[in-house]
Amino acid sequence: MEIERNYYLNKLISKKENKLIKVITGIRRCGKSYLLDPIFKNYLINSGVDENHIIKLELDSIENEEYTNPKKLYEYIMNKIKDNNVYYIILDEIQKVEDFESVLNSLLRKPNLDVYVTGSNSKFLSSDIITEFRGRGDEIRVYPLSFSEYMSVYKDKSEIAVLEQYINYGGLPFIVSLENAEDKIEYLNFQKDNVYINDVVERNDIRNDEELKTLIEIISSSIGSLTNPMKLYNTFISKGNKNITNKTIALYLKYLEEAFLIEKSKRFDIKGKKYIETPSKYYFVDIGIRNSLINFRQLEKPHIMENIIYTELRRRGYNVDVGIIEKRENLSESKKNYKQLEVDFVVNRGSDRYYIQSAYRIDDKEKRNQELQSLLNVGDNFKKIVIVYDHFIKWQDDNGIIYMSIYDFLLNENSLKDA
Repeated sequence: MEIERNYYLNKLISKKENKLIKVITGIRRCGKSYLLDPIFKNYLINSGVDENHIIKLELDSIENEEYTNPKKLYEYIMNKIKDNNVYYIILDEIQKVEDFESVLNSLLRKPNLDVYVTGSNSKFLSSDIITEFRGRGDEIRVYPLSFSEYMSVYKDKSEIAVLEQYINYGGLPFIVSLENAEDKIEYLNFQKDNVYINDVVERNDIRNDEELKTLIEIISSSIGSLTNPMKLYNTFISKGNKNITNKTIALYLKYLEEAFLIEKSKRFDIKGKKYIETPSKYYFVDIGIRNSLINFRQLEKPHIMENIIYTELRRRGYNVDVGIIEKRENLSESKKNYKQLEVDFVVNRGSDRYYIQSAYRIDDKEKRNQELQSLLNVGDNFKKIVIVYDHFIKWQDDNGIIYMSIYDFLLNENSLKDA
């Protein structure tokens, strides 16, 4: 079963032969290797590239163990080069090679080599690799399956039923091959314990992994809530842990971001046009892993929906901030009250900007008015959209605010532009 990942394939195609090292990054098990082979490799062959001009090595395989030596790897590749035509070099799990940076730099100097690399340990998954190749590397960030990609596997099932699955188990590609809930949960629990948390602990030499696990559980329980290291520290204190410091918590948050487990969304003062450093919101890159981290408790759809919208926006290449608007209310001639309103997502990419509210339901008039207050006070003419967890035909109210179904948003890659 091949899952089409055309969004990323098109990115690879657009960057082909651009004289930079294509660095495929993302959370472990999200499909980076699969993207290069078979998806990208098949594209090259179907485009007329001779298969002999595609040099691929899986460096975590026992049969290729000798090529973890940088000189032997370089010699192997050079011995495969027989002419001046372009050769496509695909190196999977490059972190297995000692001093892999020198190998990649050497390959970069060859005019007819087009290099693609992936890696799955914490060093490679962090920003280190991009820093090392700044100006010479071209990052392609891969996310777990979007709902549209996930849905492509279940074309014969209803969107409602499939979204329920997606909300529970997330988008790690292997999940779609598992038939029942027990297997899916077992897989996610194994990945959580033996892959993701272990990666962070080992890379950063964390001695008290229980503190890290507690922090992850706290964040998992409060997705979409504003927080900062000091607030989290106070939560630790309330749980009886007085040994951790807010500086340690800040470091742990950084480690989790570097491993692509979570992403931080900063607050942005819309009218003041400036960032507010703290507090911020944290969202999980895969909602299934988040659910596993709290043992599949607290599966509140409004919060999960917000997380899924955030991740989809990031996957589409948008910068996503939390919008803040200060509204002045005149209580009397001499007394004024300042109220902060929040826009869930201020979404930017180039000259495009959207203001988005995530609303599980808007049936209740009071709830609807509450969701609209911030959008009505934005004060500019960029599109304002409310995404609702329901099936309905998109419509626009008298204030120009657009109401869109979660299904329309997730299944149409251009849903924001088409709004």
